Amino acid sequence: MSLDMSGPLEHFKVIIYHDLHLGPLDVSISNTALFMWLAVILIIVALHLMLLRPKIVPGVGQLLVEMLYGFVARQTRLNIHGEGEKYVPLMFTLFTFILSCNLVGLIPGAFTPTSQLAVTGTLAVGIFLFAVGLRFYRHGWGFFHAFAPQGVPKIMLPLMVPIELLSFLARPVTLALRLFANMTAGHMALGVLAVLGLAAPWFLQWLPLGFTVVQIALEMIIAFIQAYIFVVLSCVYIDDALVDH
Repeated sequence: MSLDMSGPLEHFKVIIYHDLHLGPLDVSISNTALFMWLAVILIIVALHLMLLRPKIVPGVGQLLVEMLYGFVARQTRLNIHGEGEKYVPLMFTLFTFILSCNLVGLIPGAFTPTSQLAVTGTLAVGIFLFAVGLRFYRHGWGFFHAFAPQGVPKIMLPLMVPIELLSFLARPVTLALRLFANMTAGHMALGVLAVLGLAAPWFLQWLPLGFTVVQIALEMIIAFIQAYIFVVLSCVYIDDALVDH
């Protein structure tokens, strides 16, 4: 059952089109799922079309893809020291998926998957568990040495270990909330401007419309920045897992 919402919050209402369960697993078809699939299809089609006829001297589409891939690859290598190259495909996939989910919500009447905490939380927890598994694989039980920093007096360990553990466990929470909050706030602002535009007298409707155009431009920039921040922090967590503590 979805909540009864109206006005600017209407954009965030989850609508269940088909209730479906596989045992305890809820796999219902909702607008969240549909627009995530739409985001995936759009980015695949866009990348395919822009790379359809690659040339030595790239055209505009090929150049944009190469610049985007190069940007993500460079950030991955910078933040995962020594082993960044092998994680470039993962980070490029993560970046383009989040960016597409962020941008698809700017289509009039569309839904923003990343405005749902369940979506951003799943992405954040997935990266967090991947980093934890990688740390166990690399360091075994030495994994726990990270929670007892070197050089700290033993008398301070009962205080430091819980703080370090809490900081570590907070990573997926902050990662998920950052993306969720920014997407929600931006689209809520667009919703408010749309409502103001409808309510304003005809001779003042250009004001909300002008602000809406500016807000959409800002949202496109924010969509890119938030995808970038998510990927950079994911790289930092993976790099931290690879470091010998």
